Amino acid sequence: MSHVAQEDPFYAVAERYIETEPQLRDYIDQVAARSDFATCSVDTEADSMHSYETKLCLIQFSIPDELAIIDPLSIGPEGMRLFPDFIDRFDTLWMHGADYDIAMFDMTFDWVPERILDTQIAARLLGVERFGLGNLLDSEYGVKVSKQSQKADWSRRPLKEKMLAYAYNDVRYLLDLGERYVTRLKELGRHDWFIESCDAAKDAVLERDGKSDDEVWRVSGWGKLSRRSLHYLRSLWRWRDRVCQRRDRPAFKVISNQELLRMAVSLDEKDAANPPPYIRGGDRRRLDAAIEEARLVPEKEYPSKRLLAKGPRLEIDESLFNRLRKFRNRAATDLGIEGTVIATRSVMERLCSRNLSDEERYEGLLTWQREILAPCLSELEI
Repeated sequence: MSHVAQEDPFYAVAERYIETEPQLRDYIDQVAARSDFATCSVDTEADSMHSYETKLCLIQFSIPDELAIIDPLSIGPEGMRLFPDFIDRFDTLWMHGADYDIAMFDMTFDWVPERILDTQIAARLLGVERFGLGNLLDSEYGVKVSKQSQKADWSRRPLKEKMLAYAYNDVRYLLDLGERYVTRLKELGRHDWFIESCDAAKDAVLERDGKSDDEVWRVSGWGKLSRRSLHYLRSLWRWRDRVCQRRDRPAFKVISNQELLRMAVSLDEKDAANPPPYIRGGDRRRLDAAIEEARLVPEKEYPSKRLLAKGPRLEIDESLFNRLRKFRNRAATDLGIEGTVIATRSVMERLCSRNLSDEERYEGLLTWQREILAPCLSELEI
């Protein structure tokens, strides 16, 4: 622990590592004995950078006088069934940038907390431009937390001391930071905005659809390819996916998307994949077999250059859009927040579309955002 950490009162709280079901049960009983379920904070770590199937590897938890790290890999699925009910007992739950954590909870437990207060959303509503947790801790507390373990393999055991320190720091200041932000939001009359925005952010994560079979292989850059190149890209992607499953590796650790695109174009134009030299042995033989199989597919079975649209193509009134954008930007400047916090481009495009119903136009616009834009919407008869 550094000299600065020793002087920091946020380091004076107890820390514990929980790696068995009895330990977790005992910890929950201890917290319950205090009869204080007012507030807690949670963060998670997963292994998406190191494994084919992303899994929840660590849960960081804090209450006002204690930090805990809960190890779901060691405890196991049965023991972790205690966790959702435990969290649901708290009146207030704080997280930071909770989108990924919500998805992990939904995937792991088929559960998410009823309400999550997000310090990142709070910061943006207060006009903070650099809202990463490290930036916020530096600004509010003058502390600089290490990011060395950000991309570490959280599935490996035992965890190194620097990884544990990183994990604890993710929730060390979160409760106090949340309280500070709530005070400021209430002073500015934006607390209701905050609650509505947090609820909407959670719902947005849960409403996301997974990519279809015709989308999942279309890596960034696919739109520039010919149909024949797309056909080879699909075959190459499927080959890589099988390699990833067999080796339990994320895609980028096998071969990059850019290499797949290059090989697809090379197969189209030169009838040769020219894979990088590190693709060898069994992987190379399977690659060659996949390419030979792809060569036999008739052109009529090549994938389309277009994806089926999800919903109608918007007929945007550009004049209305430009006027609405100018109003939004002026309002944002007056409030001291980013324009996208009030309305994103996609939301404004829907508002200014001629071929949507009133209900469809306002989709994605929160009550407080609509109130800010109301004078302009009324003037434009939207």
